[in-house]
Amino acid sequence: MTFLRRTLIAAATVAVASASFSAFAQDIKPRLIRFGYGLNEQSNQGRAAKVFAEQVEKASGGKMKVRAIGAAALGPDTQMQQALIGGAQEMMVGSTATLVGITKEMALWDTPFLFNNVKEADAVLDGPIGQKVMDKLQDKGLVGLAYWENGFRNLTNSKRPVTKLEDLNDVKLRVMQNNVYLDSFKLLGANAVPMPFSELFSALETKTVDGQENPYNTILSSKFYEVQKYLSVTNHVYSPWIVTVSKKWWDGLSKTEQKILLDAARVSRDFERKDTRDEAAKALGDLKAKGMQINELSVAEVNRMRDKLTHVNAGIATNVGMDLWNDTQNELTRLRAKK
Repeated sequence: MTFLRRTLIAAATVAVASASFSAFAQDIKPRLIRFGYGLNEQSNQGRAAKVFAEQVEKASGGKMKVRAIGAAALGPDTQMQQALIGGAQEMMVGSTATLVGITKEMALWDTPFLFNNVKEADAVLDGPIGQKVMDKLQDKGLVGLAYWENGFRNLTNSKRPVTKLEDLNDVKLRVMQNNVYLDSFKLLGANAVPMPFSELFSALETKTVDGQENPYNTILSSKFYEVQKYLSVTNHVYSPWIVTVSKKWWDGLSKTEQKILLDAARVSRDFERKDTRDEAAKALGDLKAKGMQINELSVAEVNRMRDKLTHVNAGIATNVGMDLWNDTQNELTRLRAKK
C-alpha cells in the first residue's frame, strides 16, 4: 500500500469518526426548557422554580435542562399563556385567575372565602376536583401538571386602614385581569382596575392605583411595603398558582420525558407549599417591622363582605357548571365533617 493511499484512508477514517461523533453529540444535546414565572428569583416562586429545574436535570441525567426565567422577563402571565398555546414557549407557572378567560372552570378557585384553611385547599386541589379542572386546559392547548400555593390574599393600600366594608369606597384597587376579581371588588365598593402584575409596583409608586391584594409573601418579596402603608388581613381568596406546559410541545415528548416533568412538578409543589407557608408565618412580622400598619378584619365585617358577594358566587357556580360547583361544595362539607 502506497504512502499516499494510507494517508487517504487515514483521513477518511478520521472524517467518518468526526461525523459520527458530531451526530452523537447532536443526539445527546440536552432538551432546553424555558420555564417562565412572574416574581423575582428570591421569591417563593423563584426558589420553587429552581427546585423544579434541579429535579428535571437530575431525573433526566442531564438530558433535559430547565432555564427558569423570572421577573416577568418573558411577559405577564397572559402573554406567557398565549406563547405556550402557540408553542413559542415550553413551560410556566402563574395564577389560575389569569387562565379564566381561556378555561372557564378555573374561575372555581376565585370563589371568595371558598376555603377555610390550607388543608382544605390541598385536599380539593390535589384530588379529583382539582384534576378535573386542570384537565380542561388540554382542550385549549395547555397541559396542567400541579398546583402550587400563592396563598390567601389580603388587601394593602396607601389611603386608609380597611376596618369595615365602607373603607373600600373610592379606593383605586389593582386586581388581576379577571372578571370575578373585577366584579367582586366593585360590589365591595372599590374602584377595581385590571392590570398586569409586572406593572403594579410602578402604578402604586406613582399613585395610578391606591392599593392591591396579594398574599403576604408576594407583598414582601415585591417590596410593596415601600409604596403601601396599610395592610388589612381579609383572607378573602385562596389563590393557587399552576404549572403549565405547551400542549404542542408536550405531545412531542416521550412518555419518560413527560413523567420526569410531572414528577418534578409535584416535588417542587410539595417544596413550594412548605416554603410558602413557612415564609408567610414570618412575612407578616417582617412587613410590620418595615413600617406597614396592619389590622385584622372582625368576623362580623368578613361576614358582611361574604354576604355582599353572594351574587358573585352564584355567577361562578353558573359559569363553571353546577355539577362542578356542587361536587366542590359536597367535598368541602365532607372534609369539614371529618374534623
